[in-house]
Amino acid sequence: MPPQVIVLGSINTDLVIRGPRLPAPGETVLGHEFYQAAGGKGANQAVAAARAARQPVRFVAAVGDDSFGHESLRRLREENLLCDAIRVVAGQASGVALILVDERGQNLISVASGANWHLRPSDFDRLDPAELAAARVFLTCLESPLETVTHALRRAKQAGLQTILNPAPANIEIVASGLLRWVDVLTPNEREAALLAGIDLSRGPPAEEAAVERLREMGAAAIVLTLGDRGCLVADGRTTRIPALTVTSIDATAAGDAFNGALAVGLAEGRSLVDAAEWATVAASISVTHKGAQPSLPLRREIEIACNNLRPAFVE
Repeated sequence: MPPQVIVLGSINTDLVIRGPRLPAPGETVLGHEFYQAAGGKGANQAVAAARAARQPVRFVAAVGDDSFGHESLRRLREENLLCDAIRVVAGQASGVALILVDERGQNLISVASGANWHLRPSDFDRLDPAELAAARVFLTCLESPLETVTHALRRAKQAGLQTILNPAPANIEIVASGLLRWVDVLTPNEREAALLAGIDLSRGPPAEEAAVERLREMGAAAIVLTLGDRGCLVADGRTTRIPALTVTSIDATAAGDAFNGALAVGLAEGRSLVDAAEWATVAASISVTHKGAQPSLPLRREIEIACNNLRPAFVE
């Protein structure tokens, strides 16, 4: 059975230090713990979708021909993922992310893209046309070259897929490039929305609603603004606020990726955007209660149990 969800994006190895607080520029803060975990926004979103989906998820990506790359491939093949569209780039290092996490679960991240920056439009074009036509949702982010992301969004949209762009890391070039016309659902967080819309979101709900409407005017059909522990705001002609679960956050590193992967699956399975965003909010709320990026991403049964306890109508 062909996949309903196709993800294109980055693969990184996360090197994480947990400490009492995040350092200021020029400051050294002694950490309590170091660990290594699988990461990269593309891989996180692909794994999040794979764990939430009933059918395998197709992942298009690139890694270096090094130990990090080989280990990343091994781990991804253990998931509900189709990995034969992941290209090994000779002579390039695999992507690495350095992550600092404080006691409240907040983080700072710096990424060396490596092989991720060698993902080409041709990598997407190598997908089986019949598989592309049979899929329902395409999800991507901005940790790959903008040319590749734009090409893949356009091809997916023209093939009839519903397209999701997580504009992270935020890149103002996507506004001027016209890329947003190929986006059905744009999923920025507060900082990304503020940069793209040119609106200060610190002024509260009215500013948030103004920002999502401006982003729709720029070309994206619908916006899902993620608001951390305040849930999300859906704008698709009307605005709907969805609260997050009340949980104790340990590590917010992949919360946005958990959200996007689950959102893609929800839409692929025929949920409305609001219902899919509610389901994705539960997935993100679960993820922050665990440390690490991919280790924190919940399985479908975890999401369904949480939804069943809160809102029985979420579960089929």
